[in-house]
This record gives sequence, C-alpha cells and structure tokens, in this order.
Amino acid sequence: MPHLMPRSIPRSALAAAAVSLLATALTACGGDGDAASADGGGGGTAVTLITKDSINPFFVSMQEGAKKAAAANDVDLTVAAGKEDGDEEGQIQAIENAVAQGQEGILITPNGPGVNPAIEKARDAGLYVIALDTPPDPAETVDITFATDNFRAGELIGEWTAAQLGGEKATIALLDLFNDKVVSVDYNRDQGFLTGMGIDTADAEKNGDEEATGSYSGGDYEIVCNEPTDGAEDGGRTAMETCLSKTDGINVVYTINEPAAYGAAAALEAAGLSTDDVLIVSVDGGCQGVGAVTDGVIDATSQQYPLVMAEKGVEAIAAIAEGGEAPETTEGLDFYDTGVELVTDTPADGVESIDSAAASEICWG
Repeated sequence: MPHLMPRSIPRSALAAAAVSLLATALTACGGDGDAASADGGGGGTAVTLITKDSINPFFVSMQEGAKKAAAANDVDLTVAAGKEDGDEEGQIQAIENAVAQGQEGILITPNGPGVNPAIEKARDAGLYVIALDTPPDPAETVDITFATDNFRAGELIGEWTAAQLGGEKATIALLDLFNDKVVSVDYNRDQGFLTGMGIDTADAEKNGDEEATGSYSGGDYEIVCNEPTDGAEDGGRTAMETCLSKTDGINVVYTINEPAAYGAAAALEAAGLSTDDVLIVSVDGGCQGVGAVTDGVIDATSQQYPLVMAEKGVEAIAAIAEGGEAPETTEGLDFYDTGVELVTDTPADGVESIDSAAASEICWG
C-alpha cells in the first residue's frame, strides 16, 4: 500500500460542512435565484454581474467582490444569477435586461453555449462583456475572460494524486459537472487532472473518451465512471452512489468542485466504506473547502480566487467607460489568469503546494 494520509471522515466534520454550506446558501438566496437586484456604488457606470447561481459559495463570494469594487469605483452594480448551475435562460434574461437598460458592461460566468447569442447581441449594442471563471466556447464570444487556469488547477491535483499513490493501482471515479452540455471549466479540470496523473486523453474538449484502463505515471489505472454532479452536494452524493454501484474498490475520487466533494464523502461513509485509502481531490479553495482539507474530508484542492476575478472585472469596465484601455490576456493564454494554488496538508515531492493554514488566510468567504 502507498503512504496515504490515514484518516476517516468524521461525521461531525461532514455535518459541519453541510450546515455551513446551507447557511451560506440561505444567506445568499434571499429570493429567487434568477432575480436581479441593484447593489454597489450607484454611480455613473452601470454594470450587471450574472453568476451561474446564487447558492454556491464561489459565486456568493464573487458577488461580494463585485459589490466591493463597485462601491470603490462609482459603479451602479446589478446582481443577477441563474436559478441553478446550467440555467441558460435565466442568464439570457439578465443579459437582455442589461442591454435594455443601456448599461456599459456585463460580467458573466456562462452557464453554457446557449447564452452566446445573447452575449453577441449585447456586444453589438456596445456593452463590454467580460466572462469570469468560465471562458465561453469560443473564447472570443466575450471581450475577455478573467479566470483560473482550470486545466492547471486540475493538473495540480492530478500530479499530487499520482505522487500520493506511490505506484498503487488507481481506481478512479470522475465526478464531473454535466453530461448534457459542454462547458470549458468541466472538461479543462477533468482533463487537467488526468494529464497530471499521466493518463492520455483524447478529444481536448470532451470528457469520458479516454481509455478506461491503462497506465498512469506511477502504475496501472482503471476509470470506473464519469458522472455529472451539477456542481452540487446532492449531485456529488448521487454520482458517487452510482460509481459505488459498479465497484467498492475506488481509491481516487476527482470532483469538479468542493460541494460535489462533500456529497461524495457522505456517500462513501453511508456505504460503510473505510475512507483511509481513498483520496478525494477537488477544485475551488473556498474557506469551507480549506476547512474540509484541515478536517480530512478533502485531501487536496486547487484554490482559485473569485474575488479577484470580480473586482478586476468591475474595475476594467469602469476604466473603459472613462476612456481607459481594455485589459489584455495573460501571455500564452486566451484569458487573464487570476492564479491558482494547490492546498494540502500532505505535501508531495515535486508538487508545489501550500497548507490549509496558509490557504485559510487567503481563501474566499
């Protein structure tokens, strides 16, 4: 057996994570998920922020970052969201509202390619459109994207996982975002993880088409499942239950985000399985997720910075409205990279990381 972090998931840690998520969700909602509300500075530049939903702590944090920047930059900010991750129609309505109001710009985390025509109409109407976190496909649908390098985020947790396994066979469950639409954040994280593991992928924009068995950088692997979670805790639990119905020998669980990881951990415990030799890895690095690393619910996560994305987005549109220059992409990428760090309390040789104590100082709320 490889040297894995010995631990079992305490019921108290899972319960605390679930309660914390619920509290954040209730605080964030305050009404229908797709209802727009005016916030921020109330000045001369009007901007709408459209997130995927108003429940996921990642997007709640993004909203707070945008409000802070709006107050500092004399921006009249409207906040809107889809009812849930994947709700394209709710986002389209918010885009159309921004155009009808004659606003100067839109910040959006696209829920899928269905929003592209509305974005194009907004740009034709003179609005400057910035994607946050999720680059649209194609990337040039928006003026620019401020985002984590999601492929690199996945690659970091893949490299860490391969190192931790120490040559043991990897029996892998892949808990993705969707199975009914193609979104870049979904395939970039998934395929970044597999690449970090040393597993060959096929179509760069498709999940689930790699060989089900073969070799990774440390030994043999088997991919048991690719299941959608919708980026939610209940989706993560259902997806993990489906994977466990195929085999109880899973020792690696990749999750698209931390809410899905909480659900996966709960499913493992409910199935009565020992989690001592199961590596659960994820992406987001929110304060709750960092706490889950401390508690041993998640073994490693890639931390991204939604406040930075939203703040820089608001600042950019405010500057452009005053005649300033448009932002430029990061060299070698087709978006502006807002950074990523691997967070784990079990570091691996050759994989740069920070521990959960350091991550808690820079996490988003």
